[in-house]
This record gives sequence, structure tokens and C-alpha cells, in this order.
Amino acid sequence: METPVGIQEENLAQRIYLLRGKKVMFDFDLAKLYDLETRVLKQQVRRNMERFPEDFMFELSREEWEQVITNCDNLSVYSRFKPFPPFAFTELGVAMLSSVHNSKKAIMVNIAIMRAFVNLRQLIDTNKDLIQRILRIDFVIVCNY
Repeated sequence: METPVGIQEENLAQRIYLLRGKKVMFDFDLAKLYDLETRVLKQQVRRNMERFPEDFMFELSREEWEQVITNCDNLSVYSRFKPFPPFAFTELGVAMLSSVHNSKKAIMVNIAIMRAFVNLRQLIDTNKDLIQRILRIDFVIVCNY
């Protein structure tokens, strides 16, 4: 199975954020990748909340969302003005999304996302000293690796 056209690991890596000490992707980015409306993705998740414990997915507080908007320049203008804070999905949550939204495209997108998470982990492992120095700086949110 090939990666969908237009989805590259570099593009996906730019959509992975560090929040609450976890690497996450936001619902609006995932919905766009799956060719869904964000409200539809959220609706599917809400109907299956037992599949999404806190280490798989969490909803940002308004304060967290305001910090993300303030600190992350790569958010689209559209996503900055959403009326409600987004859901943040960890790597485990993204994997679980494929069981909730089981289309061929969703499966291909999830494979590409899993590869992006793995590549980020490998990049971090090869640069642990630098990462440790960065983590000593007390940032709440780090946008883009």
C-alpha cells in the first residue's frame, strides 16, 4: 500500500507537537488528512470514547489552546479561530483512529503518520544530548522539531 498523494513524512512531522510532555497531532490536521470535517472526526471519537483513554487522546483546555495559538506559527489561519479547543491525539490515539474511521485512505494515512512518529523518535534518539539540554529549558509547548 502506498502513501496517499501529497502526504510526505516531512509534512506530517510539521504537524506533530509536544504538549503535556507527549507528541500529539490535532484533530483538525487529522481530519484534513482523512478528508473529513473536523466535527465528523470528533463525533466518531465521542461515540467511541472507551477506545480513547487519556494517554491516547485529550482535549486541550482553552488556556492550552491559547498558548498553542500564540507560540506556534505553523497553524493555519482557519485552525487558529476555531470556537472550541481541539482534541490532541498521541501516537496510540492515531493508531486507534484507524479502528474508528476504517476507510482505505485512513489506513494509508495512519501508516504514513506512524512512520513519521517512528522517524521523529529515531531523530530524537540520535540527538539525545541536545534534546536533554533543550528539555532543561522550561518550555510548556515546543512547536515543530
